[in-house]
Amino acid sequence: MRPIRQRTARAVLSFALTTSLAVAVPALIAPIALAQPAPVAWQMATEYPATSMPGEGLSTFAQEVAARTQGALAPHATFDAAAGYKSAQMPAAIRDGKLQVGDAFGGALGEVDPIFLLSSLPFVATSVDQAHRLADLARADYARAFEKQGQRLLYITPWPPTGLWSRNAVGSLDALLALSVRAYDETSAEVMRAAGAKAQSLSFADAMPRLKDGSVNAVLSSGDGGAGRKLWDYLPHFTAIGYAMPLSFTTINLAAWQALTPAQRDAVAAAGKATEDRQWARLNTRLAENTARMHANGVTIEDHPAPAVQQALRDAGTSAIGLWQSRVGERGAALLKTYLSTEAGLR
Repeated sequence: MRPIRQRTARAVLSFALTTSLAVAVPALIAPIALAQPAPVAWQMATEYPATSMPGEGLSTFAQEVAARTQGALAPHATFDAAAGYKSAQMPAAIRDGKLQVGDAFGGALGEVDPIFLLSSLPFVATSVDQAHRLADLARADYARAFEKQGQRLLYITPWPPTGLWSRNAVGSLDALLALSVRAYDETSAEVMRAAGAKAQSLSFADAMPRLKDGSVNAVLSSGDGGAGRKLWDYLPHFTAIGYAMPLSFTTINLAAWQALTPAQRDAVAAAGKATEDRQWARLNTRLAENTARMHANGVTIEDHPAPAVQQALRDAGTSAIGLWQSRVGERGAALLKTYLSTEAGLR
């Protein structure tokens, strides 16, 4: 009987070991199989409100990237300069890795490279189609300028037409001369000064305290930027002077870009294109939306500026363009000449 008992004991032990292994091995393997790399977090920033064109662009891009990389990349957007960087500081912050992605208004980047002032030259590109053609023409030059700053251009955001917000109506040259204007770049500041007003180039963040204390009584901005900042609390008049349709640029730190897999780069590039297409499409309804919001908040909109005021601004704009051409060099001047020749042929 002893051999039978021994065989039975061995069989029971073998069954027990087999059963234990069958349970234990999957339990050990399962965590390994289910473990996924943690998403790569990207800090993204703009100095503009979430409801502005750049703000909405950054939100759209974050959603596109997360979806196209199936969550492998996790961009987080901040607005209203909450990250501590205004547009002029954005290229350095991205280059130095303090941010992975950032949006900057082109007018604030003139010290980085004068080419970024192209889109905000006075009375050069004042319609959506013109602004789009000029942006496409200069895209490669914008990209090269950013590469020199250690970053890659992801997409471009257009702004609605720039107008003049003011405390009082600007219906005469005397009214123009009484303005103390927040301009958005040195070119526009030069234009306003040449037209007889006081002007200085200020970021929106720096301009708001000046509006509150009364040292600034006018702001050069689109209805979009102005409406996003609720300028009607201080400046209840808007004159549609059709100054320009400037651009903002969203870029990524070059090291962060190079750390991506080829598939991820393709996904991020596609997200950038989808975002830019959406930004241009938004302009089709944006102006009407801004106008309705401004009217609802008591803003008086002057669609037909006084001829003397408009002429003074245009005359001042001509000299400002000449000054820009002397700063930007042959390539930038050639770009502008090509654009103007093309537009003349379309008329």
